Amino acid sequence: MSNLSSLTWYSRFIDETPGDSVVGGPARQVEGACWSRVLPTPSPNPSLRLWSEEIANSLSITKGDLEILSGGPPSPGMDPYAQRYGGHQFGNWAHQLGDGRAITLGEVESDIGIVELQLKGSGLTPYSRTADGKAVLRSSIREFLCSEAMHHLGVPTTRALSLATTGEEVMRDVLYDGNRAFEQGAIVSRVSPSFIRFGSFQIHTATGDTETLRKLVEHTIRNHFPGHQYSNDQQLLAWLADIAKSTATMVSHWMRVGFVHGVMNTDNMSVHGLTIDYGPYGWIEAYDPNWTPNTTDLSHRRYRFSNQPRIAGWNIARLLEAIAPLLNEPEQLSQILDVYFEAIGEQQNSMWAGKLGFDIFKDEDVELVRELNTLLQLVETDMTIFFRLLSDLETPDVESLKFAFYEEDKLPVKQWNEWLLKWWNRVDATPDRVKMKLANPKYVFRNWMAQLAIEEAEKGDFSLCEELLELLKNPYSEQMDMHSKWFTKRPEWAKSKVGCSMLSCSS
Repeated sequence: MSNLSSLTWYSRFIDETPGDSVVGGPARQVEGACWSRVLPTPSPNPSLRLWSEEIANSLSITKGDLEILSGGPPSPGMDPYAQRYGGHQFGNWAHQLGDGRAITLGEVESDIGIVELQLKGSGLTPYSRTADGKAVLRSSIREFLCSEAMHHLGVPTTRALSLATTGEEVMRDVLYDGNRAFEQGAIVSRVSPSFIRFGSFQIHTATGDTETLRKLVEHTIRNHFPGHQYSNDQQLLAWLADIAKSTATMVSHWMRVGFVHGVMNTDNMSVHGLTIDYGPYGWIEAYDPNWTPNTTDLSHRRYRFSNQPRIAGWNIARLLEAIAPLLNEPEQLSQILDVYFEAIGEQQNSMWAGKLGFDIFKDEDVELVRELNTLLQLVETDMTIFFRLLSDLETPDVESLKFAFYEEDKLPVKQWNEWLLKWWNRVDATPDRVKMKLANPKYVFRNWMAQLAIEEAEKGDFSLCEELLELLKNPYSEQMDMHSKWFTKRPEWAKSKVGCSMLSCSS
């Protein structure tokens, strides 16, 4: 084991794609580039608060390197940069976006290959626009803990190595309602095979820069998709089909565990099929397919829970448009949408087979799932608790599931028992309980849990963050010592509390 400064660092992205070599500089429009060199801003009084031993072991490093992880001077071999990209935000083209507060230090070897290490909240970049390039403790805790929680749930995701407080205060308007206030600053270091997004390609097509687009595609395939080539249409289509399939897998896992990303803009879509950019996310508590945690999305609910598979397909279509200039026969790209929707359909069926304990999903199971979806909405129902209790059900009687409902006195018992009997007959009274418990986690990172940890951390106590980190490493195990504390429905106080039921992109 060693420290970060002694590792061998790579900079393939800036070696192989066009860049803007001016270090830092003011926020500006950058032309003909994939990246800009930029140095992190050192923190005035940093403290290392959270650490992922798993990621540290993957990188073969020991705990420490606070100076580097809090924005201090890079070590030899690092060549920090911010990535340039565009994107569709809430369905509208937003032109140049880019890493406004994220700076990639470089690439290092890990036990899964070469990965990028990035600081989020480490200061201004050319893409910061009118913002300050910083992040606050509140959002940094949410990113750190959720990244690790999602990994252990089996959801494809970027990872987090560390969280450091910076010792400075950052002004934020939490709900964009004019109530600005100072919050503690923080920096998360996060890890991914790369941080290349759909929007990374879109920006070049939007500006008519086909040459830079081509170089980025070649770099991406050569370094991150080693089983693929890029010399002709069929090779590009095969690569895009892989992206479509991995995106379908990711979104199906979101649906399985009840996760709502909240900001499925194309600049937040990873080409690796990884969950990226944890902002106003949340888990379904009272089962509502129309729920979104994002206050900015309340009027249209574009990114609501039930719409995530469709929006991912819409985003794939925007990626295909971006790659179209590289194909001789771009009309072939339509087949990739077919690949995506076929994959998401298969994944969803497999998901329901797991959640309901079927051996395989049959055509006649569609109606059973539809009926269940309707029943879950008749009375407020905790999705996570319901499916976990269903995994242990010994007789087709809703009595054993009552803990999952918020208003037991309003429960339509007759309808529930009729459905449970249909399900019971479908599985021949022997549901695959092992399969169900691997599909239905007992513990997820609920927003009210995050808020409790945040409030304690803001007082300087990170013990609850550490407790949740350990809990969420084993979300499918019983952990009976944690059962009464964390296997529970949303507290009444969390129903309308900012940070629990209401979240914005403010971070």
